[in-house]
Amino acid sequence: MEIRQQKIIAALQNRHTTVQFDDALENEMVLNMGPQHPATHGVLRLLLKLDGETVVACVPELGYLHRGYEKLAENMSYHEYIPHTDRLDYLSPLMNNTAYVLAVEKLLGIEAPKRAQYIRVIISEMARISSHLLAIGALAMDVGALTVFTWAFREREKMYDIFELLTGARFTTSFTRIGGLAHDMTDEVKSAVSQFLDQLPEKFAEMIGIINTNRIFVERLDGIGVISKEKAIQIGMTGPCLRGSGVNFDIRRNEPYLVYNELDFEVPVYTEGDSLARYYVRVNEIKESIKIVRQCLEKIPAGPVHANEPKKVLPRKEKIYTKMEELIYDFMIINFGVNPPVGEVYHAVEGSKGELGFYIQSRGDGHPWRLKIRSPSFMNLQSTPHLIEGNMISDVVAILGSLDPVMGEADK
Repeated sequence: MEIRQQKIIAALQNRHTTVQFDDALENEMVLNMGPQHPATHGVLRLLLKLDGETVVACVPELGYLHRGYEKLAENMSYHEYIPHTDRLDYLSPLMNNTAYVLAVEKLLGIEAPKRAQYIRVIISEMARISSHLLAIGALAMDVGALTVFTWAFREREKMYDIFELLTGARFTTSFTRIGGLAHDMTDEVKSAVSQFLDQLPEKFAEMIGIINTNRIFVERLDGIGVISKEKAIQIGMTGPCLRGSGVNFDIRRNEPYLVYNELDFEVPVYTEGDSLARYYVRVNEIKESIKIVRQCLEKIPAGPVHANEPKKVLPRKEKIYTKMEELIYDFMIINFGVNPPVGEVYHAVEGSKGELGFYIQSRGDGHPWRLKIRSPSFMNLQSTPHLIEGNMISDVVAILGSLDPVMGEADK
């Protein structure tokens, strides 16, 4: 099998998919799946070796959407890089914003006010709900249930209306700031979030009820794409994919950040390790995220949403236009950056796909010397050869759907 795998890799490197295998059976063939295939959830290419309809080898190829985001960070200030984080996992941009600014704040040695931390949790969990809704809808569509996909988008459209009300943008929000937020959450936004959460459980129960009792949906996922706890840890899987294999690990609970240690929530874990288990984890995480957001709406304190750090946090516009000191601070930060101390830092959050981490190396300049992104989609996709080999060609789309990869994050 190792010799065959090496030949497949050679074929992949040469972009030549008609290579002949010396030991190939009469009915074996090499097949390209992607990067234009709609079920590959973006520009992902899978080189599959088939024995009839059974996949005997799989080599994933990433990089078709590579934009050099880690390198771009070296030529712009810490503040200027915030909009680029929206375009990583573009299904949960608010989560990406939060993860990045937390890493920068750790490097600077500052902390956002309590109210800003609660708002960050609210927008992060709303982003998780939005991302999981699409993951469930896309997975259902991959195995033939189109109605659930349209219902998921119906609820996500309601969420985008709230995001627009809060941030001024629906999709790429760039809402967080180093040391706080772009602006405060109004009572109108708070009321809109509360109203959305009141109606969501009923709509969501209707959505999952139509597929949980569907024999075709369940049998397409049950026992398909199985990965053990030990293998999942070895590969580096995180998030719902890891918890679907029985590993009870969630950064929000195991390494708390923001105000998660003040909130009550459960971490869904399933031990089967198959595609159905990963689906159930996301279903239950949506329910837990609803609980978290409701707690934040009840506990959110009054106060500022920007840290009082004049040389590190951008002042508010109303002060820039009326006070000389704030005008000077704004000029210095925009033109020369925040100039953190020399050193390196890593900070991770529990993203919708898993551990989303930013590693930043500083030489004391206004821009990072190095910035690396630990993207969960990239890590989870490393499991595709293990998950796919031995399954049918029709199972490939179900397995990919259960991983919920976003290629903008995997390729960076």
